[in-house]
Amino acid sequence: MESLEALTPLVAGGGVVVLSGAGLSTESGIPDYRGPSGVARRHTPMTFQAFTRDPVARRRYWARSHLGWRLIARAAPNAGHRAVTRLQRAGLIDAVITQNVDGLHSAAGSAQVVELHGRLDEVTCLDCGNLTSREELDRRLREANPDFVARVAAVNPDGDVDLPEDQVATFRTVDCGICGTGMLKPDVVFFGETVPPQRVARCFALVEQARAVLVLGSSLTVMSGRRFVIRAAKRGIPVAIVNQGPTRGDGHATVSVDAPLGVLLPALAHRVTGGAAPVITPAGV
Repeated sequence: MESLEALTPLVAGGGVVVLSGAGLSTESGIPDYRGPSGVARRHTPMTFQAFTRDPVARRRYWARSHLGWRLIARAAPNAGHRAVTRLQRAGLIDAVITQNVDGLHSAAGSAQVVELHGRLDEVTCLDCGNLTSREELDRRLREANPDFVARVAAVNPDGDVDLPEDQVATFRTVDCGICGTGMLKPDVVFFGETVPPQRVARCFALVEQARAVLVLGSSLTVMSGRRFVIRAAKRGIPVAIVNQGPTRGDGHATVSVDAPLGVLLPALAHRVTGGAAPVITPAGV
């Protein structure tokens, strides 16, 4: 396979930092925004400004996310996530920077994971700063909405789902359980919100120390992730991109591969680490 031939020497040399995007989680049942299963054309993600300023928008978000969270919570790492973990345990990948909020890299056993946009399984109070688990919030929302029944049409990468307005109208939100009045928000970076500067600085440091950067499943459309590819290219650090479809970082790439990650990554891990040949299982298994 020509794509494997191009990727093998880059990864086999070690010192790799992975930058992953939503395309890596599609085989776990979580669609991405812009790839083959993309939802961008029919779904506008919640913005920080709308969430904090508009009570109606906030209720709509929590009603949808209350259902979407359950689907994401059941998602399991796929063959691509497991291959990344295998490469890391072989000493070839130093760290993982992920734009995803699903926690699947950690669930697969990867270490040194920087979750650039936060985690959907944690909730923060915008007033007192208290951090609680999404499971705890899920329990409280169930208690506040015992008769809430809705059917999920589709789940989105941020845990949001599509719901008719008449089903949203009856949903009750809850405030912080610690301070009593604080506004709760999932501990993720919404559109229109900035990534914490210290987190960005850590990612830049990882990229600058890398021997190579491997982009997995990201269209690099937004600058939040693309800036790390640009920094690597400026420093002369090789960049390999594996994604289904073109990306905005292709011009900076040493290698660009259009292939399903759940197939290519296990084959790559087998080639550079040896051992048993990969067994490709259904998504999420």
